[in-house]
Amino acid sequence: MDEITFGTDGWRATLDTFTSPRVRAVGQAVADYLESEGHGGETVAVGYDARGSSPGFADDLADVLTGNGFDVLLPERDLPTPAVAWTVRERELAGGLMLTASHNPPEYNGVKFLPGDGAPALPEVTERIEANLREADPEGPAGERREEDLVGPYLDHAAEFVADVEGAFDLSGLRVCYDAMHGSGRGVTDELLERAGAEVERLRTDHDPEFGGTSPEPRADRLEHLVGRVTDGDADLGVANDGDADRVAVVTPEGFVDANLLYVALYDYLLESQSGPAVRTVSTTFLVDRVAEAHGEETYETAVGFKWVADAMREHDALFGGEESGGYGLTAHLRNKDGVLVAGLAAAAHATKPVEERLAAIREAHGEAHQDRISVDCPDERKEAVLAALADELPDSVGGVDVSRVNDVDGFKILLEDGSWLLVRPSGTEPKLRVYAEAGSEERVAELLDAGRELVEPLV
Repeated sequence: MDEITFGTDGWRATLDTFTSPRVRAVGQAVADYLESEGHGGETVAVGYDARGSSPGFADDLADVLTGNGFDVLLPERDLPTPAVAWTVRERELAGGLMLTASHNPPEYNGVKFLPGDGAPALPEVTERIEANLREADPEGPAGERREEDLVGPYLDHAAEFVADVEGAFDLSGLRVCYDAMHGSGRGVTDELLERAGAEVERLRTDHDPEFGGTSPEPRADRLEHLVGRVTDGDADLGVANDGDADRVAVVTPEGFVDANLLYVALYDYLLESQSGPAVRTVSTTFLVDRVAEAHGEETYETAVGFKWVADAMREHDALFGGEESGGYGLTAHLRNKDGVLVAGLAAAAHATKPVEERLAAIREAHGEAHQDRISVDCPDERKEAVLAALADELPDSVGGVDVSRVNDVDGFKILLEDGSWLLVRPSGTEPKLRVYAEAGSEERVAELLDAGRELVEPLV
């Protein structure tokens, strides 16, 4: 049981650790937690992604839950995490479990618990689940297990939601190239775009549990074919999802759109017809704040991890929330990342005004913002000590610019007088420290990252 730890977004591990007995123990812990919350005998959704091992693990969870007296709702196929989250909230289920390791390579798997509101589980919940971990021991009368189409109703809602933003969801005449990266967005995101009238070219939409031998992570260096199709003029827009389709990436004729800038473009688009504050993580661009301020809106900053974004979206009734890794959510839809619906939203925004044209106007109004990050190797057991040492070594200036203040919501974010910043925080998934920087030019970002490395490495 010591191998099971719920991190930033559920428990993930390689398949030598992520085993059937441990998955069943998680199922038992969730059953015990839901029972203690007064949800005994209710329905729990169990979804799974496109990994070869996922359906079997989903069967393990269903077996344990039904053995504990819960009814279990299973999908007819692998599907995106947001489709499961939306189903849980829409049908007012007791909760949901999703078998996925998201963008990790095929030798991994993972499990996420989704509370009844469909938002990511907060530590107060996952800590109780961890405390309940024990060998599965179904004791109650068996619940029912049933399979249903969970994709169709979700797609109907997604199309209606995007239409409500613009007044119509009409992509007629728009050529979109969609890359599923062999993940669970296939037949879902492309279907949403095609329903709206887009001409859709499909890449990697076959079911390959090995994801072509790589990680289904929609980064520029893993989307070269998609980028080429759009920059060569064969499509007006490119869209890609990660393995469980809760993240999205966009390509325009000018190339891959940085996830920070996509957040800014989408929020700016939403503010044309709606109002509400924005929520972003400490590692997400300050351009969000400038766009919000220009519209008389507030911006709220959280630690890295969409569970914190989702919680702040609830607290502040935010219009939009997101993070620099490509996860975005809308409170009115679901306080969780949704790479399918947001793909439709991005296409609708692009059809109204090309994304790069929108970003050019934002830069002209609010200035340039460039960002990058590096990683510094740091054993997990050293992270706490390094951050404690860094607290005593925080500089008065970085790269010749004075420090205006330091934010310690997640590691240390050093804000400088010229509006640039440097962030040092521990990775939640690897034995590394992340060093981020944002400034008005790429050259300045490189200088800040060098300064950050020089600040951190001696402490490791």
